[in-house]
Amino acid sequence: MQKVDTLLMSLQAIRSNKLRSSLTLFGIVLGVASIIAVMTGITVVQGTMEKEMTILGAQTFQVQKWPTGFSTDEERRKAMRRPPLTLDDAAAVREQVQNVDIVGSELWEFGFSAEYRGETTNDNIAICGGTPEYPQNNSHVVQYGRNLSEMDVRAARKVAVIGSAIASRLYPFVDPIGRDIRVDGRKYQVVGVFDTKNSAFGGQYDNYVLIPVSTFINIYGLTNNDGFARSVNITLHARTPEVVADAMEETRQVLRRVRNVPRTEEDNFTMFNSESSIAQFNQLTFGIKIGAFIVGIIALLVAGIGIMNIMLVSVTERTKEIGIRKSLGARPRDILQQFLLEAVVLCNVGGLIGVTLGFGFGNLLVKLGMSDSFETAVPLEWALIGLLFCSAVGVLFGMLPAIKASRLNPIDALRYE
Repeated sequence: MQKVDTLLMSLQAIRSNKLRSSLTLFGIVLGVASIIAVMTGITVVQGTMEKEMTILGAQTFQVQKWPTGFSTDEERRKAMRRPPLTLDDAAAVREQVQNVDIVGSELWEFGFSAEYRGETTNDNIAICGGTPEYPQNNSHVVQYGRNLSEMDVRAARKVAVIGSAIASRLYPFVDPIGRDIRVDGRKYQVVGVFDTKNSAFGGQYDNYVLIPVSTFINIYGLTNNDGFARSVNITLHARTPEVVADAMEETRQVLRRVRNVPRTEEDNFTMFNSESSIAQFNQLTFGIKIGAFIVGIIALLVAGIGIMNIMLVSVTERTKEIGIRKSLGARPRDILQQFLLEAVVLCNVGGLIGVTLGFGFGNLLVKLGMSDSFETAVPLEWALIGLLFCSAVGVLFGMLPAIKASRLNPIDALRYE
């Protein structure tokens, strides 16, 4: 009961000094909100990215010349000196890797428009020259119509499977299957349409055209407009989830052998799957999280110093009150608890406000700055960490004023004016 009375007295003291309490709260709110906003923003991006990275599936991995999107400039400069991956490399993997049951090949070009009977899309269409393994290895289902076939590839037919956004734009009232489409001024027959697969990062999932890889090579050749050799992206599907690591290592050894990579040199290709891409992203954001945490802690420490100074002033202002309480039987421990509770309550009230603002700003900034397709996230673990630090700051910086208040001589305190 006595502890409840002490808490009620602390709350009353906070309410009766609104301006002082507000000034004390400001620093705490700022420190906690900065931590939570950054952590929330990273969590929102990370959660969406992890979801989209599962495009490869649990058993699928990819080999390409270029490093993944989280690479450094130095890694990309080094990759420029690598020889391109070829269809022969893909064939060697298909023939020699025992733990892989599906091997696909892809070549890409970007920045085209598609047209049907006078209706034209924007010039943001990508063209993928692929093999029949493309849909399964990229987790992109053909919704209606059919997929590319081996005969399409062997005969280099001018057929295409189109993204759902292209189908909606060019064929809003008719079935596109069997109809013609012009992409980059060339005519193809539509044989299938992919299902809808939106991306929060502006990916090409619904705005691309899949044509046979042989047709792609016949039209665009094996060198790009800058004169550089095109590099094939090789997608592979392990026989079971349990052998993914073995399949990746087996593929690595086959490619090193067929590409004549000396034992003393590193791989001249990049190999990744969903798990490794997510781990790389987490490693990239780890430094940002630590930086935000340090900035937030510094803000909380500065706020703690402010709390200590304001409470020292409060002790001076309430000297007579402390003297009256002591004369009525309050023990030094009771006074100590009251002032400590005031500091801790103030810090946690500020912490709760900061957490709420941090959640809101973190989600809002990501959606406004990047895309409203990101899913809202509330990292409760960081909210708990923030509130624990608030309590620690309250105890740490409220201790000196509380000790000073508890040690006041009641007679001297009653005489204080």
